[in-house]
Amino acid sequence: MLATLVSAVVRLSSRHAWLVVALAVILGAGSAAYTAAHFKMDTNSENLVSPKATWRQNVVRYDAAFPHQNNQIVVVVDGVTAERADEAARLLTQALAADPMLTAVRQLDGGPWFERQGLLLLPLADVQKTTERLIEAQPLLGVLAADPSLRGIMTALTTMLQGVEHGQIKLSELEVPIKAFATTLETVLDGKPAYFGWSELIDGSRPGPPPTRRFIEVQPKLDYDALMPGEQASDAIRAAAEKLALSPQNGVRVRLTGPVPMADEEFATIAENGEWLALFMIVAVLLMLWLAVRSARVIAAILVVLAIGLVITTALGLAIYGAFNVISVAFIVLFVGLGVDFAIQFCVRYRAERHRVDDLSPALARAGAGIGAGLTLAALAVTAAFFAFLPTDYAGLAQLGMIAGAGMIVTYLLSISALPALLMLLRPRGEAEEPGFHRLAVLDDALARRARWVLAAAAALGVACLVLVPSLRFDSNPLNLRSPRSEAVATALDLMQNPQTSPIFINVLQPSRAAAAALADQLAKLPEVSHVLTVDTFVPDQQAEKHALLADAAGLLDTVFNPFVRPRPPTDADIVNSLQAASAALKEAATTAGSADGSATQAQRLAATLDRLAGADPVAWARADKAFLPGLQTILQQLRLALHPESITIESLPADLVRDWITVNGQYRLQVFPSGDTHDNDVLNRFTDAILRVAPDATGTPIIIEESGKVIVAAFLKAGLLSLLLIAAILALALRRATDVLLSLAPLLLAGLLTLASCVLLGIPLNLANIIALPLLFGVGVAFDIYFVMAWRNGQRQLLQSPLTRAVITSAGTTAAAFGTLSFSSHPGTASMGVILLISLFWILATMLLVLPALLGWALSDRPRY
Repeated sequence: MLATLVSAVVRLSSRHAWLVVALAVILGAGSAAYTAAHFKMDTNSENLVSPKATWRQNVVRYDAAFPHQNNQIVVVVDGVTAERADEAARLLTQALAADPMLTAVRQLDGGPWFERQGLLLLPLADVQKTTERLIEAQPLLGVLAADPSLRGIMTALTTMLQGVEHGQIKLSELEVPIKAFATTLETVLDGKPAYFGWSELIDGSRPGPPPTRRFIEVQPKLDYDALMPGEQASDAIRAAAEKLALSPQNGVRVRLTGPVPMADEEFATIAENGEWLALFMIVAVLLMLWLAVRSARVIAAILVVLAIGLVITTALGLAIYGAFNVISVAFIVLFVGLGVDFAIQFCVRYRAERHRVDDLSPALARAGAGIGAGLTLAALAVTAAFFAFLPTDYAGLAQLGMIAGAGMIVTYLLSISALPALLMLLRPRGEAEEPGFHRLAVLDDALARRARWVLAAAAALGVACLVLVPSLRFDSNPLNLRSPRSEAVATALDLMQNPQTSPIFINVLQPSRAAAAALADQLAKLPEVSHVLTVDTFVPDQQAEKHALLADAAGLLDTVFNPFVRPRPPTDADIVNSLQAASAALKEAATTAGSADGSATQAQRLAATLDRLAGADPVAWARADKAFLPGLQTILQQLRLALHPESITIESLPADLVRDWITVNGQYRLQVFPSGDTHDNDVLNRFTDAILRVAPDATGTPIIIEESGKVIVAAFLKAGLLSLLLIAAILALALRRATDVLLSLAPLLLAGLLTLASCVLLGIPLNLANIIALPLLFGVGVAFDIYFVMAWRNGQRQLLQSPLTRAVITSAGTTAAAFGTLSFSSHPGTASMGVILLISLFWILATMLLVLPALLGWALSDRPRY
């Protein structure tokens, strides 16, 4: 019945070829116009999962409570010194605040409030060490504050060395600053930009170098109609940094990270080398089509039908959903892969019939009758497989299923109507020989004789796969799908190395300040937690004691920082004299320390450098001023402010800081950071589970990663089971024999197991990108198996040497050529999709060409022809 119906459609289309082609072209043109007018990409990944899930509702509630934290760009400013980082962050923040592309800009770890209140936020012991260090440095600070010039710096250096001469300090205690002075001045004399770090010299109370990284938080205006919604905002930030000369050559590195740049750069990475990959794909596809049909006219007909079907399906997708998301747009891969298959199956069968009947129209009708039942069953089965994704909670996948399923109907209808009509108009030449693989007759005979051995080997492979498949990993971390060479990802990975700057954390909301404090104490005790921040983090304890220490220091240092008498500006002679005096003091100190002392070597090094600078011209002195003075002015101003903090209460906190921690309706936020390697999925999963046991309404990146992974895996399992049931039901109705249904599905299941086992052996985890290849595996696999089973039912026994095998192999080859090129993509997720497509197509062909004929010969050897 199906064969007769398809043959009638083909015959009718051939008889009215001009009309059918005209209708197809008109429909395609209308669809193209609709697509051009309505094309839209929804790049917001949050819309990929159904909002009904509890964890998604937690995300929505949190986003509503803190809307300003959504869709941010984080500008990371690294300076060669702390002062250079401070100055660069301040200038860039001011410039960005005036840009209309950016709705809000602020420096997260700086600004007037932090500069004045910063010392109060330190532990009491650190405040005491800092004030003691500043008081000890009073003579040095006095000289620098009164005479902020190269002369003053050399005078301060000479003053420090007098302490060595009088036995008040050892030269070894000055080795670090002496080495820093020498390195900076050597760079100056080499004519390169140089910057001296004053923080370590003046405030050495805390271990390690001072932090040289600053953060600016930016809220951009996004254009969701563009593939890269934040591109204009990111370009504006980079342009501002370039205008301010904030570059590595000038001691500053500015990088962008955060959700907006990451999403934008992901699309840019996918498009990288796209022209070459597309060219290779086109050449490879044309080659495979030539191997299939050996006719430029037939290839042209296939490509025209494919193009018309693609634009019709695209228009249908836009009409149904209004926009494509980053998952549903993969329908193009599925449509082309299976659309080419339907067209190749028809055309290769047409070639076989044309060899038998030279007249074009009867050959087309006979091709429709010969392939019609198998093609129809394959189309129904594949469509059912895609529609099985509709009831899942993964909205992105559900949309993909709907669009791809509709596309299967479109390409099937075009393959039995527009394709034969085009062939009638193009009138390809006749076929001199049957388009089969006659050399495979030996393999046909071998499989018939050794069927039991082949099946035993297949069963053994299946058992081995069942052992391996439980070890298959699913990597739900989207960061692993992105290129580590992109700036946003590389910066995020860099930040994740430090628990204090890691962008990986969980947020919890509590109804009151007391509840937030209690929960923070409870969470901080968990081994999976590094530290917890709340609004009380910015309201330090022991403020009275800290104020007393700072007041004492201010009493001694205020006159130092604000001298009443300042020396006249230095002359050239003053500069030379100060350089020579410092050099002499260094040589004297080195002699006193002895040649065996490493600090003496550094002192001699600096003395030689100062002698060179003293003999240089004023241009070199000006470069030295630029290396030392801007940073000196910055830290002196910071110290003036830091010694006079105000008492901190929640009421006195800056409004933009409070907005980060307290909602408008009085809820308090906790920010919980994980301990351990935050790039390790197991670490993140343990962290997430530990927090959710205590705070089930928590949200944040680790929870989103874990829960979305669960949703996606559940969606594929649910859809896989449902599609298997639907396909089995369709095949049962059509084939009317349970044995034939099992024969159609068994090789596909084995190919699936072999694909997953190969991933285990090759160390390829399933992820959010390559899992999309599995529907194509299922669709192509079930179609190929149906073709073989239907051919066997129709009496064909030498399947491998038949035209059907040429159609199947070239169809798989075309799909591999089209999408195997993805494995060369710069985007790790896309590349992994290409690899899995190639692996799956290999196993589909292997099981279909080797296992299925043996299975058919063993199970149906005595079955009469239908």
